[in-house]
Amino acid sequence: MAAATLSGEGGSGAKAAGKPAGAPASGNADLTAWLAVVAGAIGALMATLDISIVNSALPTIQGEIGASSTEGTWIATSYLVAEIVIIPLTAWLERVFGLKRFLLIASVLFTGFSIVCGLSTTLTMMIIGRVGQGFTGGAMIPTGMTIIATRLPRHQQPVGTALFGSTLILGPVMGPLAGGWLTENFSWHYAFFINIPICILLMVFLTVGLTSAKMRLEELFSADWLGIAGMALGLGGLTVVLEEGNREQWFQSTLIWQLTGVTILGFVLIGLGQFFAKRPVIKLALLRNRAFAAVFVLGLLIGSVLYGTAYVIPQFLAAIAGYNAFQSGQIVFLSGIPAAMMMPLFPLLVKKFDLRYVVLTGMLVMAGSCWMDTTLTVNSDGSDFVISQLMRGLGQALSMLFLNQAAIASVKPDEAGDASGLFNAARNLGGSIALALLATLQERREEYHRWTIHEALPANSPSVQDWVSSQAASFGGGPEGLAAALRSIDGAVLKQALVMAYTDEFIALMVGIAVVMPLVFLLRPLPKGHHKMAMH
Repeated sequence: MAAATLSGEGGSGAKAAGKPAGAPASGNADLTAWLAVVAGAIGALMATLDISIVNSALPTIQGEIGASSTEGTWIATSYLVAEIVIIPLTAWLERVFGLKRFLLIASVLFTGFSIVCGLSTTLTMMIIGRVGQGFTGGAMIPTGMTIIATRLPRHQQPVGTALFGSTLILGPVMGPLAGGWLTENFSWHYAFFINIPICILLMVFLTVGLTSAKMRLEELFSADWLGIAGMALGLGGLTVVLEEGNREQWFQSTLIWQLTGVTILGFVLIGLGQFFAKRPVIKLALLRNRAFAAVFVLGLLIGSVLYGTAYVIPQFLAAIAGYNAFQSGQIVFLSGIPAAMMMPLFPLLVKKFDLRYVVLTGMLVMAGSCWMDTTLTVNSDGSDFVISQLMRGLGQALSMLFLNQAAIASVKPDEAGDASGLFNAARNLGGSIALALLATLQERREEYHRWTIHEALPANSPSVQDWVSSQAASFGGGPEGLAAALRSIDGAVLKQALVMAYTDEFIALMVGIAVVMPLVFLLRPLPKGHHKMAMH
């Protein structure tokens, strides 16, 4: 990675001169190098897109495989759990198998598990496929920047970084759109089968663009197995607790207590690995570095906004405006447009501006977009999200791309692989935390607003009684008409309470941005005249 580079096959270190191993010493990269870079971007796009591509098709899938709404959430959760676990392990797996071999194995298995998902007839079969997708797809996220570090000369690395960074923003917002369109026009099965031709193209690019390296199987014997087991138990347990906590009434549930115990055990094992392993699978000591700790926390926040808004907006449009999956996906996708537009500008911006102020600007824009969405009403529809979504996309692009630069600037060259795993895990973990907290907030605030509004409607008020009488008459009068009128009132109150609960969610996201914003000033700026590339 430019002065903080990974080696050609898995991050063994930096060259003395700070030049990426395997990258051209001068001149421009050849076609095969760019094919490898495009392959890395395609792999990351598929991995991030498949997180959310099933969301819009979930009701249809549940019905066809005989899953309840609660069981059906595991179709999304199982993928996210597996991906969060595998991302920090990727640097180690690269060292064991070599980058090219590792990515080809991941691509083949991802294709196979996608076919399993598309052919699923039971919930068990679907979850097995989704877990496999998560493990193999998540492995393709951090490796994309390793390819850029090793195949592009320094002066072209910002171009590769912009291409790759935009995929991590586009993936989550394209998912609902692609899934909704495929489900509406073909079948939910194609949300998985679409990966087959893309994976074939990916494997061709990887074969042409990367060179093979010898496997280092001895890494298996000296690996931090305590840390690896801890990652699976700790991050997996934490993600499931966050995802399922609200549905299970948190610590009123035996399941949540058991999963919390598994999570604690996992983190204890990770901690033991830090002391006893020759080379810990994940280097938590990096969090003692103030600059990188700031990057980590800001990554959590950006992941929260990215995945949180992609969750809240479709729900609002479906419940309040009556949008179908494809229509909601179109609105979510708007935030991806600025990311695509920023791609050609990124190499210029990184040379001209202090990354701290660009990240700060991006976060202010994101906060402003959340503030705009606090004015929603029961009459709001997709048009009310257009400007805020475009603003949010711009803020996310500025923050994400330049925060990656800050991550590189904050670590030593031989720590780049560990930093990459932690940073990517932070973004996805932030999304998981946001989904859990926003679901809990929505349920509780909706109930609060519902009864607050009811209390503000005095039953003895002549105007209220007159309105109820007219409504009862319109429903046929008598006891049945009165009951229908009261249900109508409660329905209107419930809809208003729901809008107010969604407003509270956007306020919460805005406050979260404001709380962590001062951490921007702990970031380490890039040295003048030495433009390192970003890291994923």
